Amino acid sequence: MQPVFARPLGGMIFGHFGDRVGRKAMLSLSLLLMGVATVLIGLLPTYAQIGIWAPVLLVALRLAQGISFGGELAGAMLMAVEHAPARQKGLFGSLPQMGSPLGLLLSTGAFALVTRLPEESFMSWGWRLPFLGSALLVLIGIFIRSQVDEAPEFEASKSKAAKVMPLLEVFRHHRKALLLTIGGKLAEVTLYFTIVVFSISYAISTLGFSRADVLNAVMFGAALQVVTIPIFGWLGDRVGARRVYVTGGVMLAVMALPLFMLIGSGSLLSFNIAIILALAPNYASMFGPQSALYSAQFPAEVRYTGMSLGIQIAAALAGGLAPVVATLLMGSFGSISAVGVYIVVLALLTTVCAVAMTAPAKGIEGSCCFTISPIRKLPQDSYVPFHARHGLRET
Repeated sequence: MQPVFARPLGGMIFGHFGDRVGRKAMLSLSLLLMGVATVLIGLLPTYAQIGIWAPVLLVALRLAQGISFGGELAGAMLMAVEHAPARQKGLFGSLPQMGSPLGLLLSTGAFALVTRLPEESFMSWGWRLPFLGSALLVLIGIFIRSQVDEAPEFEASKSKAAKVMPLLEVFRHHRKALLLTIGGKLAEVTLYFTIVVFSISYAISTLGFSRADVLNAVMFGAALQVVTIPIFGWLGDRVGARRVYVTGGVMLAVMALPLFMLIGSGSLLSFNIAIILALAPNYASMFGPQSALYSAQFPAEVRYTGMSLGIQIAAALAGGLAPVVATLLMGSFGSISAVGVYIVVLALLTTVCAVAMTAPAKGIEGSCCFTISPIRKLPQDSYVPFHARHGLRET
């Protein structure tokens, strides 16, 4: 079972307490849960040692990872946005989003190193090393988070948050925002899972590319994302987070079919170009400004719950099922172009949802834009004719 299907449960649990107790505490708890589950995977006995309990425990730990991530992502996004200056929420909100490509680079690099071990050593104990090594990153992360103050916007909404049940409040009074958030996430998360899961398998098993070549393409795309994600977040501060997000949806609708035609062309160069374009500009153009845009859809007292549910329901429905849907489309139509058409449809739906979203408040939705002040009527005796003000003679 993929841990992505447990994420909505994590969103509900951590979202509730994140809105009632605080963002900071839930962020530390989610990271601790993720770290413990990951390290325990590295310590799991084998099937030969404990029999059926080995896979049972592995599934349980993977579910714990999914639950923790379901509460982690929105919390990190909110801490960044709610701490940010008004005119830099897009940029600050994009910084935790960089964790996705950085994590992909670290995990792929770690396993690339341990696979250099002799086959017997890797299968016996080498595969455990990346899981055990994650403990150091968790400890560093918990220390850093312990030094961060609680989000100011949460502190300001504490009195309201204490009077509501966040989950019920979201379903009663913010259903539209929740549905728009889910719809706005569908194309972006489907693109990501299709690229990093389905396309890798397709390129190796169907196109015959080597695993190293395929992973190099994905890693290069991820490395570029580390740069492009904050650029699109910054751009959201300049011209508006919603405008950037809508543009990203339109760009994906236009490019999805050509990208998957390139992937299926059989050319390694075309495959590399397609993966890089899909991850660096296409995916990043929606993922970068996402924190600023999504946080504007919900009031502070239910924001953690609303964002977590919207993001993680979409991740489970679209992201978790993306490789399955892609495989079914390939089997039904005999061409990877069908997968591209599927993502085009989702991109159009995402674009419509983004257009319907609430634009972030002034200072978030484009600091470069000007406002027109209302015309002020001057007192009659204060009027000075133009020719008199400029020393001209009346004719």
